Amino acid sequence: MGALLGRFSVGIGPEGIVFDGANIWVTNSSENTLTKLRASDGAFLGTRRVGEHPIYLAFDGANIWVSNFFDDTVMRLGHGLGVIKHTYAVDKNPGGMLFDGTSIWIANFNNDTVNKITRTAP
Repeated sequence: MGALLGRFSVGIGPEGIVFDGANIWVTNSSENTLTKLRASDGAFLGTRRVGEHPIYLAFDGANIWVSNFFDDTVMRLGHGLGVIKHTYAVDKNPGGMLFDGTSIWIANFNNDTVNKITRTAP
């Protein structure tokens, strides 16, 4: 049986969440930001502006990936400070993502497609 260990403030409209080995990242879809919390104690480590209506996240061992539902993009960010390394145009309304060990796969809600981006892309 588990126990609630705390409540931690993030931005407005939290949706996606991912763990990078040390930190928790949360998308705040209503304010177009990403919040970083330290996993050990929930301490607030910062907020980064991303694309329009970020909803899902993935971690590939080196980068945080965020899907931006309304601007049809996926962003690759460094997991240290969340610096945006690259923005990729993808199909309509990207949502769920996963890392298969080599590439990021993105489900596109209103296009009935998935996109594949190699982790080593520029």
